[in-house]
Amino acid sequence: MDDSKVVGGKVKKPGKRGRKPAKIDLKAKLERSRQSARECRARKKLRYQYLEELVSSRERAICALREELEMYKQWCMAMDQGKIPSEIKALLTGEEQGKAQQNSTKLAKAAKTDANSSNL
Repeated sequence: MDDSKVVGGKVKKPGKRGRKPAKIDLKAKLERSRQSARECRARKKLRYQYLEELVSSRERAICALREELEMYKQWCMAMDQGKIPSEIKALLTGEEQGKAQQNSTKLAKAAKTDANSSNL
């Protein structure tokens, strides 16, 4: 005798491995599919918003760098004509003041170290 059973028009043999066909509610399956599609669209929308913000920030950075480059070009043209732009003078005097301040703090630290070592 044949031990096979007929289930849903399909012949099942006993001892067959694998997943057994489950009774799937078609409405529930469709709803899960719709929910998955909604979530996918939401993730896609967030991803595009993030990318658009990233592009706009990079574009702003590019504009700022172009303006800075143009300023440096103008400075170079002025220096080629023998003129020193006031901005460069300000930078140089600022650097000189910064160096003077650094030297004075180094001297003060050295004096403190010398005083501490002589007290020992």
